[in-house]
Amino acid sequence: MPDPEDLVLGAGVAARDFGGAGDPLLLLHGAGANLVSMQRLAGDLSPRFRVITVDLRGHGRSGDGPWEWEPVLGDLEAVRDGLGLAEPVVVGWSLGGMIAALWADRHPACPAAVSIDGTPPPSHPGQCAGMDPASARADLDRLHAAFSAMRDSMAQPLTPSALQAAIDSQRAMWRRHSPSEDEASEDLAEEGFRRNLTTRDGETWARPLPHVLAFLQTAMADLDIIPVYRRVACSLLVILATEDLPEQQPFRELYAAYRRGFGERLAEAAEVNPCLRVARVEGASHAMVAERPGEIAQMITRFAAVA
Repeated sequence: MPDPEDLVLGAGVAARDFGGAGDPLLLLHGAGANLVSMQRLAGDLSPRFRVITVDLRGHGRSGDGPWEWEPVLGDLEAVRDGLGLAEPVVVGWSLGGMIAALWADRHPACPAAVSIDGTPPPSHPGQCAGMDPASARADLDRLHAAFSAMRDSMAQPLTPSALQAAIDSQRAMWRRHSPSEDEASEDLAEEGFRRNLTTRDGETWARPLPHVLAFLQTAMADLDIIPVYRRVACSLLVILATEDLPEQQPFRELYAAYRRGFGERLAEAAEVNPCLRVARVEGASHAMVAERPGEIAQMITRFAAVA
């Protein structure tokens, strides 16, 4: 199927409508990505759903605005209303998964929602089950320093050489994660990266811009998603990764302890809320939408069918 054209809805929200006669499904990307990163999954879901992908604010070709949860949910409502959709299924990966859960909490008539590893990052030692608090604090300080360095690196425009290096890195990352090794897959990764580029005063910058990224990181760090899981009143599936990304391996002990603690709290939420389901994808990392899109699509389709 040819790629759908971009639409601009509401207050400057870029979206793509894949069409189809199935139930509407909003598909949401992760932080630092855009709707192109969900294109493979959208294709696998399209036989069953009318899939609409969006660029979240601050990403791709959508506007910026304040990065807070309520305005972001309002953006999605503008997409729904602009396309004249009934209540859609909402599926998100990473940051998009957090938003999918918040949407489900706000919209009890939602037919189904799916969070694909939409777990906020670790932010304090109490989240790290079984890990020495002092060691956890030291690792968290290192992790936050890495996040700060990443944000600082984005505070400068991209020189031509830095731009090419970033494109090469994106293509290499896709080769590492994607089961398909054809050049078209790498081209998709490059397309996604270029979609986040913006030009100001003749200089090229990568979105999210530094000030947006700072607010976004704070919003995720401050979000306790477990109370949302406990009270959500529509069917919600949380799909969890079991393996570290290469970038997470220097913090292996920290992430293992965080997954344990989060998993324990999530299991308690599932015990008290019959609307909540939890599934783990063995051998998959946080990049599972690139690693195993067909399998993830099947999980979503089966869950929506019985929700």
